[in-house]
Amino acid sequence: MPFTDIFSDLLSSLSLTEAHAEAPPADDDPEDKSEESEESEEKSEGGGEEGEEEDGHDEGGDEGGDEEEEEEEEEEEEDEPEDIKPKLEEECAKSKECAPLRHHYDACAERVHKQQEDEDYKGAKEDLIDRSFRGEQERLLGHDIEFEDMTVRIANNKDPDLMDSEYRDQAGAGRVTGVDGASRVGEDGQAPPPPVYRVYKRRWFGLMQLVLMNIIVSWDWLSFSPVANTAAEYFSTTSSIINWLSTAFLFAFVAAAPLTIYTLHTGGPRLALITSSLLILTGNWIRYAGTRASPPNFPVTMFGQILIGLAQPFVLSAPTHYSSLWFSPRARVSATAIASLANPFGGALGQLINPFLATSPPDIPYMTLYIALISSFATIPSLFIPSAPPTPASPSSSTHSSSSPPLPQTLRLLVKNANFILLLLPFSIYVGLFNALSSLLTQILTPYAFTEEQSGIAGALLILIGLLAAAITSPIVDRYKNYLLFIRILVPVTALSYLAFIWAPGTRALVPIYLICSILGAASFSLVPVALEYAVEITWPVGPEAGSTVCWAGGQLLGGVFIVVCDALKEGEEGQGGPRGNMGKGLVFLAVVAMGAVACVGVLGRVGAGGGGVRRGEVDKGGFRTQGEEGGGGRGM
Repeated sequence: MPFTDIFSDLLSSLSLTEAHAEAPPADDDPEDKSEESEESEEKSEGGGEEGEEEDGHDEGGDEGGDEEEEEEEEEEEEDEPEDIKPKLEEECAKSKECAPLRHHYDACAERVHKQQEDEDYKGAKEDLIDRSFRGEQERLLGHDIEFEDMTVRIANNKDPDLMDSEYRDQAGAGRVTGVDGASRVGEDGQAPPPPVYRVYKRRWFGLMQLVLMNIIVSWDWLSFSPVANTAAEYFSTTSSIINWLSTAFLFAFVAAAPLTIYTLHTGGPRLALITSSLLILTGNWIRYAGTRASPPNFPVTMFGQILIGLAQPFVLSAPTHYSSLWFSPRARVSATAIASLANPFGGALGQLINPFLATSPPDIPYMTLYIALISSFATIPSLFIPSAPPTPASPSSSTHSSSSPPLPQTLRLLVKNANFILLLLPFSIYVGLFNALSSLLTQILTPYAFTEEQSGIAGALLILIGLLAAAITSPIVDRYKNYLLFIRILVPVTALSYLAFIWAPGTRALVPIYLICSILGAASFSLVPVALEYAVEITWPVGPEAGSTVCWAGGQLLGGVFIVVCDALKEGEEGQGGPRGNMGKGLVFLAVVAMGAVACVGVLGRVGAGGGGVRRGEVDKGGFRTQGEEGGGGRGM
């Protein structure tokens, strides 16, 4: 029938227009389009006649239309993206890389669900919504995202651990990439670009200011120790009283430690630097006023010294926080070493320069004035330090604000961490021993006819050789991350050096003294940044400022105690132990303490559960890429 044929033709034409044909080029002639539309209209009007002529071909046309519709449906099904996430999660869950993250998440979720389902549950009350556990929840959510990232990385690259060795430049692009650059698949089926972690040139400005402040505060600390006998004569007192200028400085550090942790935890390195600058500026000029008074006012000088002592923890505890915030994972140990070891470098300057600035008692006020002027100029750049980089420098620094627990919980976690306690004890002991030796070196050597200038050179070698050794070892540790191995090697060398130093002054020769001081400085200075970074690793996600401040506070406290003990053990009269005023017994005491601390390092890493979970290094591993410095290339440092 004609109407049936017309209907069939219309269906065929409609099915043809549904086919996903390519659109005509944009530059086709509009007149051709209009002619084609007119022809199609004429064809539709004469559909009845055409239907009669093509009656014998209806069945073939219908079959062809059905086949085209089936092909179009198959093409549409093929175009739909396949969801590979379940498959990748299953493959990743079986891998060694994802096991710690998934195990940690499952364990926490199991505890919370068990508490909710069991009414008689007597364990710790945990709630993912509770404020006290919110940091852990956010940390787990971050790990879940990292888990999804890792599934894709493992699918594309069977060895994602290579990422640690892939922080390098790309031919002037100023960008450092991970091993694969892959990321999890988005909702639209497209893989978004992987996270980019950048390091900025301005980080060097902040690091240099941190270095400068540590140099100044340490120079202030040892202002009077290298010229203890001259200062005692100027203030009309004894060298034992002058020693209290150093001892009070160290005890002031301990008093300011809680405020330092709070400042770094809430305001970061910038606020800590500004606070320290104000205290250094005020303390130096009060100290100068005490020396210029007539007669010299020792209590006023002591008050100024205490104010400077309160400033020290704000700059000495900041390097680990600053390096974690601004530097890539492969450069943190070096950055921490540069800033932390600047502190004893300031002590070396004091040991070396101050004996030449104060050759006689009347020179003491001028020496104090010169130091005050230098300190004042050094504090000015602290006002211009940026508080944080515009974008994170690493995965761990990007999650630090959310994963770091509240301050009270931070202290509880540190106390319960067995490995941190085992690291804290030797670190505090060796820092205390070094502080005591630096403060008393002149009084140890001068009874054996050595001059203050020679004692100053020995103190300078102790520090300068140590800085040189740390400059060599820190990049090695940055590359291989063998923190514990380095600690176990350096601690016995340090202890044996204190043991050998017992007999060095009695030789009355400079060579053994200079040699032992050089070895002792090399071992001690190489140990400091490695121990501080290892403390951050085993206490993660506790903020780096907490562990470092506690370690330094322990060292300063023991340093003050060791100075008092050694001064009490000083020989009053000449006897078998050596000349009058020698500190032979004090050196024996220091050596015994140093040898005893080796036992802690032997147990370190073999008890407890390390950091209690995922370490910072594990968070930083993965297929992430770090973009180079602003306006130029870099090695991701």
